[in-house]
Amino acid sequence: MEKTPQRDYPATMDGRLIVALDKATVQEARRVIEELDGVVSFFKIGLWLQFAEGIDNLISSLVAADTKLFLDAKMYDVPQTVSRAVKTAADRGASFVTVHGDEAIISAAVEAKAGSTLKIFAVTVLTSLDDRALHEMGYRLPAKELVLLRTKNAVAYGCDGVIASADDDPDQIRALAGSESLLIATPGIRPLGSNRHDQKRVATPREAICSGADYLVVGRPIVDDPNPRQAALSIIGEMRQGETDRTPA
Repeated sequence: MEKTPQRDYPATMDGRLIVALDKATVQEARRVIEELDGVVSFFKIGLWLQFAEGIDNLISSLVAADTKLFLDAKMYDVPQTVSRAVKTAADRGASFVTVHGDEAIISAAVEAKAGSTLKIFAVTVLTSLDDRALHEMGYRLPAKELVLLRTKNAVAYGCDGVIASADDDPDQIRALAGSESLLIATPGIRPLGSNRHDQKRVATPREAICSGADYLVVGRPIVDDPNPRQAALSIIGEMRQGETDRTPA
């Protein structure tokens, strides 16, 4: 049985599944949206699709249909540029947008969304990166410590949430960051027995919800499945199992 949340997320699992429209064309993305009609009401548009022909009309049609939109822009630029981009995202009706960077950049994003319903999510560490990759990139901290540091900073700068893997333990990083209201959206979701693809820090839908993730971001396991609708329903079922595991007997 699904319970009313204390944090600001939907009370039912179908509202907590965000499907990443990781397709090469808007036409392919629209077909996925049509197949998921009545099952999924939250979609993510990432960098791949953001440059596709017809993307503007797709964004407008999603918002007009009262569908939630996650613009995964990973904004990382000078504060003024990020501020203007966030204002545009808010004006377009986006629900979530991702930003990345230092205090000046993220604070500019938070200030720019004032008066709107847009939520700012800070990127912590991509789920395709592990400790070895971070070391090669010049970072001194392993993934879990870097996630915690960036989560603490995101809370201090006023973000609504962060992007973090289930492997990072959402409940723990929320507690250590000192913010029980912090939303955590979790990518790198792979149903039991499915292909990990290029993801290194992964979890099943059940594991992610059980560990405290508020939203699950799922792309290829749904959009590349021969039956996206059934794949989404199956993942929602696993999410409900995870909520049952979290609920005290």
